[in-house]
Amino acid sequence: MNIIVCVKQVPGTNEVKINRETNTIVRESAEAIINPFDEHAIEEGVRLKEKTGGKVTVLSMGIPKVADLLRETIAVGVDDAVLLTDRAFAGADTLATSYALAMGIRKLGEFDLIICGKQAIDGDTAQVGPSLAEKLGIPHATYVRKIEEIRDGYMRCQRMTDDGYEVIEMPLPALITVVKEINEPRLPSIKGKLKAKKTEVKVLSAEDIGADLNLCGLKGSATQVIKTFTPVHEVKAEMIDGTAREQARTLVDKLLSMQFVKRT
Repeated sequence: MNIIVCVKQVPGTNEVKINRETNTIVRESAEAIINPFDEHAIEEGVRLKEKTGGKVTVLSMGIPKVADLLRETIAVGVDDAVLLTDRAFAGADTLATSYALAMGIRKLGEFDLIICGKQAIDGDTAQVGPSLAEKLGIPHATYVRKIEEIRDGYMRCQRMTDDGYEVIEMPLPALITVVKEINEPRLPSIKGKLKAKKTEVKVLSAEDIGADLNLCGLKGSATQVIKTFTPVHEVKAEMIDGTAREQARTLVDKLLSMQFVKRT
C-alpha cells in the first residue's frame, strides 16, 4: 500500500506570539511539536505498512524548520518526508491548507490511503481532512477508532460516535481521520534515529506543485481572523456576615434587588 500521512506543526507551549497585522500565529518563534493527533495517524500508517507492505510518506505544509520535525517521523518507521513550504502558503485557513495539500498529493502521484489526525490542537476545526478528501474526489471517514480490514480495493473501519461507533465500508483510495483511541504511538528506535539523521526531507514550493497562488495562503482563505485577544475574567466576591437566618435574608434581598430578578 502507498500510504500518505498528513501532519501539522503546532505550538508546543501556551505562550505563543500573534502577528497583529494578519492575526496568525508567529510560528518562526514558537516552540514546535507534531500535532499529537497526527502522531496516532503516523503510527497507524506504519502499522498498516508492516501488515500489508508498501510505504508511508508524511506530508506537511509549513515553514522550513518543520523539516526537522518531519525527520523525526522517519525514526518511527516512515519511509519518506515531504514539506510544502513557500511564503505564498502563509496565513492559510483550512480551505487554502487543504488546497495546497491536495496539490502536493497530486504531485506525489498514486496513493491508496491518506491518514490525518482528527484535528489540530491549535485550531480544533477538524476541517482539513474532510476538505482534502473533497478536493481529491475520494471517500472519507472521520473519527476512525479502528481499521478492521483492508483488501481487494476497499476498507472497513469503525467510526466513533457519541453513542458508540459505526462500521463504515468504502472503496480505495480513501481518506480517514483518526482519534487517539486507535493506537499507542511507538517510541523511535536507535536504528530509526540513525536513519532519520541521514534522510533528506523533500521540499516543494508552490511552483513545484503547480498551485494557483490566488488559492493559497491569505489570498486563498475564505475566512480570516479579525481579532485575537485574551479573555479577561473579572470575579467579584462579597462575604455575607451574620447568623444563617440573617445571611439568607440578606442574600434574598440582594437577589431581589437585581434587575434580572425584578423582570421575572
